[in-house]
Amino acid sequence: MKLAITVSFLAGILLAVFLFGCEDNPLSPPLNNKEKGRFSDINEINVDEIRGTPGMKPDIENNLKKTVKVLAREIGSRGYLQTDALNKTIEYISSELRSYGYAVLDQPYDYRGTTYRNIFVEKKGLTEPEKILIVGAHYDTVTGTPGADDNASAVAGLLELARLLADKPLNRTVQFVAFTLEEPPLFRSRFMGSYVYAGSLRDAGRDVEGMICLEMIGYFTDEPGSQFFPLPFMRWLYPDKGDFIMFVSNIKSRGLLNRVKGGFKKGTDLPVESLSTLSIVPGVDFSDHRSFWKFGYNALMVTDTAFYRNPQYHGAGDVPEILDYKRMADVVIGLKSAIEELTIK
Repeated sequence: MKLAITVSFLAGILLAVFLFGCEDNPLSPPLNNKEKGRFSDINEINVDEIRGTPGMKPDIENNLKKTVKVLAREIGSRGYLQTDALNKTIEYISSELRSYGYAVLDQPYDYRGTTYRNIFVEKKGLTEPEKILIVGAHYDTVTGTPGADDNASAVAGLLELARLLADKPLNRTVQFVAFTLEEPPLFRSRFMGSYVYAGSLRDAGRDVEGMICLEMIGYFTDEPGSQFFPLPFMRWLYPDKGDFIMFVSNIKSRGLLNRVKGGFKKGTDLPVESLSTLSIVPGVDFSDHRSFWKFGYNALMVTDTAFYRNPQYHGAGDVPEILDYKRMADVVIGLKSAIEELTIK
């Protein structure tokens, strides 16, 4: 009896947290003035300019396909012991970023006698360069998997965002980062590339206003019943088919999530859902954003929900052909809109 009461009590708490974390829920309190002032006023952005990006959608789709094909088919499995494949991936990412006009930097570190590298570029802000937005994605895979969705799709999205924003004047600084060693056996350890990177930012005293983590952004389906959830009651709160992109954060990062979601919706009509909740909910902290939470930064994950939707998760079937490049392009267009609104006054 006591066990049943305890379970019911915990379920009630989780439900309340979920409802609190849903942006569109009427029970959610309005954002306070501190949250509203943290990033630039989104109403000052030229929406017509943002909406102009979809005219480039075919180019975005083609570039996404190219990167996914190179990483998942030509290079293939990019596990932590497959240093040749990881180095080829670094070379490809670096070459693409240089072709957009960036100076490419790396952050090497050692794990068990092998050097691994985060790759990054920085687009310096014009009026508030000390304020930084991080946009990142990991480029490694579970050993033995092609990793088209996990995580070539996100690397492709990261590169496209860097390309599309290369010549765009921004008031605040944006760093585009490709992280190494996100996957097991290093996941949740201090040897994750994102943990090393976030720690270096903290040690340097950098003013990181937020982090956007791209984690599997390419698998969509219109099949009813194709979307699953970590907790049973969520099926009453979210769609039952996997035709949307999901934004996930902890409760502390809810203000950042809401602003990214608002900017995203101004750039694309792709359905977007969101959740700000406790890390104990399975999947909520399953990527590089977790590392930034560990150092006290606000961060969110952009995801197609991984194993809650994609049946090829961490499997040999995670190949380029299963991805929806049209909707991937919509994700990129929406995120470009969001990044502009966070960094332009």
